[in-house]
Amino acid sequence: MVRPDRILLSFILLLAFSGPVLVAQEDEGLVGSWRGGLQVGGGVSLTIVFNISQDAGGAFTGTMDSPDQGAVGIPLTSVSIEGNSVTVSIEAAQGTYTGTLSDEGDQLSGIWNQGPASLALTLVKGDPSPPPERPQEPGPPYPYSTEEVTFRNTDAGIDLAGTLTIPDGLGPFPGVVLVSGSGPQDRNESLMGHKPFLVLADHLSRRGIAVLRFDDRGVGSSGGEFGTATSEDFTEDALAGVLYLEVQDRVAENQVGIVGHSEGGLIAPLAAIRSERVAYIVMLAGPGVPGIDILVAQGQLINRAAGMPELLVESNSRIQLALADIVRREPDPEKAGPLMRVVMRDELENLPPDIKEALPESQVGDVAINTTVNQINSPWFRFFLNHDPRPVLEQVSVPVLAIFGEKDLQVPPELNVSEIEAAFERGNNEAATVRVLAGLNHLFQQAESGAPSEYQQIEETFNQSALELISSWILEHFPAPKLDTLN
Repeated sequence: MVRPDRILLSFILLLAFSGPVLVAQEDEGLVGSWRGGLQVGGGVSLTIVFNISQDAGGAFTGTMDSPDQGAVGIPLTSVSIEGNSVTVSIEAAQGTYTGTLSDEGDQLSGIWNQGPASLALTLVKGDPSPPPERPQEPGPPYPYSTEEVTFRNTDAGIDLAGTLTIPDGLGPFPGVVLVSGSGPQDRNESLMGHKPFLVLADHLSRRGIAVLRFDDRGVGSSGGEFGTATSEDFTEDALAGVLYLEVQDRVAENQVGIVGHSEGGLIAPLAAIRSERVAYIVMLAGPGVPGIDILVAQGQLINRAAGMPELLVESNSRIQLALADIVRREPDPEKAGPLMRVVMRDELENLPPDIKEALPESQVGDVAINTTVNQINSPWFRFFLNHDPRPVLEQVSVPVLAIFGEKDLQVPPELNVSEIEAAFERGNNEAATVRVLAGLNHLFQQAESGAPSEYQQIEETFNQSALELISSWILEHFPAPKLDTLN
């Protein structure tokens, strides 16, 4: 019932690590790696791994990995076992797992709790599976300089941390700031075991383009608070990055743009109409219709791809539309929350008995309802649901490249492309190019169905033809000095 690409990265909140406080035990049966899939909706499963060891004094120690999100080595705060009941606490993720150990000692069946969310999670003991190959991820030596940097959003009073890559040579080179999709994301846009922005930045800098990619506010090494921010706040962060990049040695003045993915494709046009410093924008699966339209279409496509009964697909859409209507009518979240809960309970109560009884408590209980209401009532979601990108796109006068994957189920091209093209036409932007790339999904991978459940299993991180389109389009409008070697 919530936007998948935002919820994917909200289950593991990487906060400041705290030192482990561990309980001494005598049972060695827990020692080892425990792996399972957390079903977060829309047919998407997040891999969770507990790596548990025991020190000489008998105390359990360990870490948690969420490899699909690029998060590894999160300290376990405590591990305890009483009989066959096991409890694992992870303060850094504000999460707790409680499970029952099987008689054979090779399986834990239990519940993962994080904030208002409560989800079933079964873990199986065994040697950790090797991560899927990611052949596109680059390694040193690089044919460009790499520097860890910080820059300031003066208006917000926060410092943002990132990585700057500048091609070797005197320059000046065109530049670009990368802006990630929704949810708390690091500078590499790490998700589902991939690092799309690492691959994209490497490609662009090898082609002669300076790139700044940065951790979202409140994520990684960046300051600020993520949870209270909206797309407008992230727009100001992106503009701070543009100003920082443009004054760097070897970066050309008036040739710095923004490449934004998903929500970043909504942010890039906002930035372009607010500042003349933005020389161009590239929208990667950026929306062209209001957020509620995206949410409903996305839910229908992903749920159908996951095999959800049509009756539940339609019920979910009705709930989404009703909640969005409450957001529009009632600006006070405290007053809107009870109205939303009534709508959801009424819709669930009216489901056929056999369907209702088959649904797990984790999807229809009070915890699930409260989780959805809290998300819809958040500042980010309230802005997203009400924002119509079309009037913004009409005002964009700089060159624009907007590309979509044909099999994108999160920002479907059939819903967005014609609206984006019409907005550019109304705005008389003759430097706008809109393309749909055959066979690609929301992450611009070659895909079978386009469902988010495929993302992790696909070896490709970012399709090479899409990379070449982005770099060639930028260099067509803002040529770079000739490099001695193109890699």
